Amino acid sequence: MPETFAPAVPPTPPVPLSALLAREDLALRQIAGPSDPDIVIHWAHTSEMADPYPYLLGGELLLTAGVHIPEGPGPARDHFDAYVTRIVAAGGAALGFGLAPVHDAVPGALVAACEAHALPLLEVPPQTTFSGVARAVWQLMAQARLAELRRVTEAQQSLAAAASRPDPVPSVLRQLAQRLSGHAVLHGPDGTEIAAAGREPAEGVREALAGLAEVVRPTGRPAAGTEHVPQGSAGPPDPSHPDSASGSPVSPAGPPDSPGAPGSTASPDTPGSPGSPNSPVSHGSPGAPNALSTPVAPVAPGARATAPSRSTPAPASASDTLGGTHLAAYALGAEGGFVLGVASTRREPGDHTIASVAAVLLSLLTGEHHSGAGAARSSALVRLLLGAAPEAVAPLLGEGRWVVVHARPEGQPPDAVAASALGAALGSPLVDLDRDVVRVLVPGEREPYPQPGWTLGVSAAAGPPEWPAADTQAARALARARATRTALVRHGARPGLEDLVPPADAEAHARALLAPLTDRAALADTLRTWLSLHGSWDRTAVALEVHRNTVRQRIARCAALLDADLDDPDVRMELWFALRQR
Repeated sequence: MPETFAPAVPPTPPVPLSALLAREDLALRQIAGPSDPDIVIHWAHTSEMADPYPYLLGGELLLTAGVHIPEGPGPARDHFDAYVTRIVAAGGAALGFGLAPVHDAVPGALVAACEAHALPLLEVPPQTTFSGVARAVWQLMAQARLAELRRVTEAQQSLAAAASRPDPVPSVLRQLAQRLSGHAVLHGPDGTEIAAAGREPAEGVREALAGLAEVVRPTGRPAAGTEHVPQGSAGPPDPSHPDSASGSPVSPAGPPDSPGAPGSTASPDTPGSPGSPNSPVSHGSPGAPNALSTPVAPVAPGARATAPSRSTPAPASASDTLGGTHLAAYALGAEGGFVLGVASTRREPGDHTIASVAAVLLSLLTGEHHSGAGAARSSALVRLLLGAAPEAVAPLLGEGRWVVVHARPEGQPPDAVAASALGAALGSPLVDLDRDVVRVLVPGEREPYPQPGWTLGVSAAAGPPEWPAADTQAARALARARATRTALVRHGARPGLEDLVPPADAEAHARALLAPLTDRAALADTLRTWLSLHGSWDRTAVALEVHRNTVRQRIARCAALLDADLDDPDVRMELWFALRQR
């Protein structure tokens, strides 16, 4: 049978000792030991055993009334030193000593022993019962759990909203870095940094994240120059973190939320394992396994954490520490090679769940769909490259007519990931990023709708032979949409005047009328755009991305070459009719 993992701590967030001390109804007072705000307790346990070690799991606030104390100062001093030593060895977080009915004051030897062994010692007043202390601990845990659930829910909503923006990948990274108060980076399949957001990391963190990414990258070989050497070896057990209870490197069952012992090696982990205080909450019950993670053997102390061989499956996530910075890496998808890296100087409950949500969204945004349809598209591309006509390969893409969409994002130039996300939103994987314009070929039965952050121009539905003309229609529709500040403009498909004239006669008339502009494409395009925008200089300048004075000069040149009065509506109508035949 497979080995089962016994949780070291309950699947609830730990409680800061300072929060328990702040409860006025308990009136607890710390009289010895460190007062570090990072000290946390996982539960409260009462024991009057002289040696409580066998009954402790680690992380407890141990409560005692001192019944086990021997008579005489000498034996008591030796007893307390051994007693505190055993509590520390078992991973106890703090000791609470109750006044009355056995002792009127906390023994000085116990205070000295706790101070010597750095164990926080609390004085429990007579009016405070041990059951009241335990109840307060669980109340604080419930409050912390509720706060964690609320924080995770808000983060999920903000990450989902970021993924719907026109720049989804940078937006998700920015939101993730903001939620974790750290640094987030997306590494490509070749190990390069595609996008990053958040606070500038400390020296060496970027390199450490790049090295950690190779641990989870499924390609089987690390990118050049990214071999990662973990810092030091595993330290002593830290009962405040469940993944370090055994004193070994980070356990395969420990999430990246648990930083582990100082200098712990980079190691794979399984998020959401039982006992993790930051288990994913979306699975309904603590301890549910997370789909992003695959448990594998931890990296041995001092070993180099490099990419697994092809015969060894790579873990889905890994964690490490560098100085005071917690590092985590998440593989995005099974084969894509993209990796999400996260660095933060602190770990809070729910951090791993939030990062996992971001990893799922980024997997969808960067993932490549492998299916029968993808194979057909690949076949169509190969046939085109080998000289086949578009109409011959079109059936491989699907039956029916198609529309061409031209799109430009607001603010910044598009990138490949944003273009892919737009294609997914429009329901088509046939996407082309052409400088600052994204072109998408969409099946005719899927009507494109406005997309937040994008300006779209949509052609009329067309078969393969008419695709070049549809591409031109979409380009003109986009220019009109940008000029009129409209989110989406469709090419008009209503019957027009040209339908009343035989195509051959219409083309002959257009050639004769526009002959002076035959070798002047810029002038013809400017005239067409100017007429389509009702003679607006400013909107034509926006559509063509030129200065308005350039538009004026070109239109004046057209009027001179055509020997026509462009203020005459009849002349404009005739020229518009002719330009539509080009």
